[in-house]
Amino acid sequence: QVTLAESGGGSVQPGGSLKLSCEASGYKYNTNCMGWFRQTPGQEREGVALIYTGYTGEGSTYYADSVKGRFAISRGDAGNAVYLQMNSLKPEDTGMYYCAARPVYLCAPAYLATAHWVTDWGQGTQVTVSS
Repeated sequence: QVTLAESGGGSVQPGGSLKLSCEASGYKYNTNCMGWFRQTPGQEREGVALIYTGYTGEGSTYYADSVKGRFAISRGDAGNAVYLQMNSLKPEDTGMYYCAARPVYLCAPAYLATAHWVTDWGQGTQVTVSS
């Protein structure tokens, strides 16, 4: 049974930072496309950042334009965890953040635009940016 366990959400003021964590269990291999989507009430989930856990070199990460230069996605050494460091947070970053994954799957920039490729979701962690 696959589980994605998220942690690290909270409330911060604009300009602040948060780090989200997602621990995956139940995958046979650590060569998966994993990442983060976020959602606000009445809106569809939007891709924030993706990482291919089977490769640590350049080109394994992808970001939505709205977070480039502010957010950084990374993987744990064992490849079964991903992290999202969020800096210079803005009120528009507010939302429920979901860890997303598909096992034995390469990531691609186009996967930020749709959640149809995702097979596994975490329960979500709330991020609120407000003064």
